[in-house]
Amino acid sequence: MKRRKDSENKLKRIFHGKDILVTGGCGSIGTEIVKQLLKYKPKRVRIFDNNESAHFHMRQDILSKLTRHLVGDIRDRNRVERAMKGADIVFHAAALKHVPLCEYNPFEAVNTNVIGTQNLVDVARKENVEKFLSISTDKAVNPINTMGATKLLSEKLTTTAGYGDYKTKFSCVRFGNVLNSNGSVIPIFKKQIKEGGPVTITSEKMTRFFMSMSEAVGLVLKAISIMEGDEIFILKMKSLRIIDLAKVMIEELAPKFGYKPQNIKTKKIGVRPGEKISECLITKEEAEHIDELDDMFVFRQSIITPQYISEYRSKRAYEEYDSNNIRQLTKEEIRKLLYYYKIIS
Repeated sequence: MKRRKDSENKLKRIFHGKDILVTGGCGSIGTEIVKQLLKYKPKRVRIFDNNESAHFHMRQDILSKLTRHLVGDIRDRNRVERAMKGADIVFHAAALKHVPLCEYNPFEAVNTNVIGTQNLVDVARKENVEKFLSISTDKAVNPINTMGATKLLSEKLTTTAGYGDYKTKFSCVRFGNVLNSNGSVIPIFKKQIKEGGPVTITSEKMTRFFMSMSEAVGLVLKAISIMEGDEIFILKMKSLRIIDLAKVMIEELAPKFGYKPQNIKTKKIGVRPGEKISECLITKEEAEHIDELDDMFVFRQSIITPQYISEYRSKRAYEEYDSNNIRQLTKEEIRKLLYYYKIIS
């Protein structure tokens, strides 16, 4: 309890009276960041997003005199400069994130996830922003798809941005899927069950990391409170089999929608373009240089730059942190998780 209170007090000191910009602020993660930031009485929170309709709905949901809604795209350097003018802290959550869409529109992914990130980095340095934290993904680790490759580059651009005589501290947070976020499998499965099935499964072997939205964003805020620059904070997450998640949701939701669970079928549709069977949060190479905290790992990007020479090795021998080689939740554990977070009620 004392540790939690100390952490809350530290966050109050960091965010109170600060001018904060959140890119992708109308998305699932961005919205939760905004909601949590408002608890700490910042000077203002600038919500930067290119989705006009999402801005409209978010204004109805979050009634606060501290928010400013800025319509714009991180691809537009001039708009970024106006949006970030005078900001103290930047949370960068804007991205193209859907793997198949990025596969079919690769340069659009480059424009947003790479060039857009560089625009933000350049302006943050120019504006002498205090802290810049970018939201990354497990798909950036050993990427096999366009989305993952662009997010890997986004990580590199962010964590090397502080090299030189700059005031701004730059770091990243890397995590996997967020429960019930826009575009995740949970709302898709729920809709398919409501319609009587089938529930579409890409592969029965597929595993993924999962964490609740509030937990993920809580750790994002913790990361910005302890960052020194150049780090990647990797959140500790649970793993589950997607087929088990689908079966639990069918068992629990089918009766609520007037169906018998045995009548809701699953249908294998095959792995989509660019998808992996499992996801990885830490590579074997990174694992040698990891520091471990209670709820996250810390990897300092500087150890893989050409000029960096160090004999440092982690105090613990870590293996690759993959959703397939850590224990997956049982169906009962998944069931309890869905009820606990009120995804099923």
